Amino acid sequence: MMYALIFSRDLIKREHFNSTTQMTAQSSKTVLSLDSEAVFSLKDGINFKKSPDDGKCYIIYKENGELKACKNQCKHQGGLFIKDIEDLDGRTVRCTKHYWKLNVSTMQYVNPPDSFTQDELDVVMTDEGGLQLVEVIVWDPWLADPQDPQELQEGEVTVTYLTHACMELQLGGKKMIFDPWLTGPAFARGWWLLHEPPADSMERLCMADLIYISHMHSDHLSYPTLKSLSATRPDVPIYVGDTSRPVFWMLEKRQVQLTNINVVPFGIWQNIDEHLRFMILKDEVHPELDTCIIVEYKGHMILNTVDCTRPNYGRLPHNVDLMMSDFAGGASGFPMTFSGGKYTESWKADFIKNERKKLMNYKAQLVKSLQPKIYCPFAGYFVEAHPSDRYIKETNTKNKAEELNALIKKSAPGITTWTPKPGAVLDLALALMSPSRKAITDPPSGTNIYKDSWDFDLYVDELNRAITAEIFKHKSWIQFYYIWAGFKNYNLVVRVIETDEDFIPIDNGYNYLVDFMDLSFPTQRPTREHPYEEIKNRIGVMRHVVKNGLLWDDLYIGFQNRLSREPDVYHHRFWNHFQTELPVAGPDWDLFLQQVSSYQRSAEPQGIQTESVSASTLSLKKADCTVS
Repeated sequence: MMYALIFSRDLIKREHFNSTTQMTAQSSKTVLSLDSEAVFSLKDGINFKKSPDDGKCYIIYKENGELKACKNQCKHQGGLFIKDIEDLDGRTVRCTKHYWKLNVSTMQYVNPPDSFTQDELDVVMTDEGGLQLVEVIVWDPWLADPQDPQELQEGEVTVTYLTHACMELQLGGKKMIFDPWLTGPAFARGWWLLHEPPADSMERLCMADLIYISHMHSDHLSYPTLKSLSATRPDVPIYVGDTSRPVFWMLEKRQVQLTNINVVPFGIWQNIDEHLRFMILKDEVHPELDTCIIVEYKGHMILNTVDCTRPNYGRLPHNVDLMMSDFAGGASGFPMTFSGGKYTESWKADFIKNERKKLMNYKAQLVKSLQPKIYCPFAGYFVEAHPSDRYIKETNTKNKAEELNALIKKSAPGITTWTPKPGAVLDLALALMSPSRKAITDPPSGTNIYKDSWDFDLYVDELNRAITAEIFKHKSWIQFYYIWAGFKNYNLVVRVIETDEDFIPIDNGYNYLVDFMDLSFPTQRPTREHPYEEIKNRIGVMRHVVKNGLLWDDLYIGFQNRLSREPDVYHHRFWNHFQTELPVAGPDWDLFLQQVSSYQRSAEPQGIQTESVSASTLSLKKADCTVS
């Protein structure tokens, strides 16, 4: 049953529509079998085994005759594990992608600490002394109420690429649009559109029958775009998945008037008309954030995995008519924004080159395994266009769609590939009848494919207006903000420094320490043993984020900070909190200013200055401390 979450001022409402009941049956699959001799040869500690059937790898851990097993696949972003040469106990493996470490004896990730738990496989011993590794499989939800494909007429189903992750689907008499980012930057001021959207893109958006927004990242949920949409079509139906953090958690703060936002449960068909339905699936690595979608029209499926790392436990439909996915990489501040230790320019260049190659091979293998009839790489067409981010633009090289498609054609020649240009149209009926060029209509000759100008000043000035906000005249905003953020009881000390455009500390900017063990604000680093991070933030973006209670993705993914750390360990709990788990209700700065004013009045006779206000002096409403 489709429903929408009741949210502020009924902008997001709960409604009922026709849908198909979700089936939750499970099945199991034997992924690896070993005979008694192979079982006897297992050594104590870590054993790597490969299936002769499909070449997939598994890890078996043996201790005191007991066995544990898991896939040889990092839960973070799917990298392969190898033996960790720094592990003297023989219990830890290291991911070759981002160097995450897994203790196989406990199935807990130890670097970063306090992050994921690895999914285990069942170890079943046979009567003959062999063993089987068994994976429990959740029933594929798209198989509910299967529809036989019907013949399509030319022009009945078309897919038009607009820009980045934005596609327009003509599905019979309905128009559906994915992830409209048509104007303005994403991640504060770090990302800008690479491709020039067709001139009528906003008009197309306003004429859509339904819009799907995959997640809350601003290259998919673009408030500048939606603000323009709301002026013309505030009631256009918008569909999002029921993620643990609401996709539109900032809707009221952004003052965008959209009145028909529908939050739908995962894994259930949502019927739009007699022939059209869709299903949203959850990403298992980032369930609070990412989703993907299956659209079906007259039995023909279109799969859009967007930015998902492991949607639906890694199980996706095979042989769909069209598959789309991201491909480019580069959507992170790591390692470009890091300095110190190993982070030399040559190390960064080698790491980025290897990462892009791994991602390219992973995407090619995924497409080959799913065998779609047509594949289109998208959702990677952004550029660090602002002049102050020239270093990031030059360092953060990205995969090219043409190269990925060439790799796919080499390994799976039966799959038709499409490298989209803004305004290009794929006719699905023609493509299925004859996978040839005539199924794709490119934009007219002379069309401007790449953007050559952006409204930098308009958006940067908006961010920089936060610099002079009244709250930052009082040093006690620091305590107030971090108490509101609600992250503590974690052994980490962070120094935050406000900088100019070139990340040079500003003389009159804030430079402070936060000890998250007890949420104190010392003037010097504590004497106890502790991990330490130094974060330099561009002052305009940092103050904009603080003032509006935004997630730190604007800083980190938007390349608006520079980082160093001792030791070189990723603190998952810290970054996950500030990137996904900050309170939905922003800081009550009105209350803060009232308290400061009240304290000033009471302290004036004693000559106490505002900056001496302590964290204990500033109270917070209980509602403001609630973490979603």
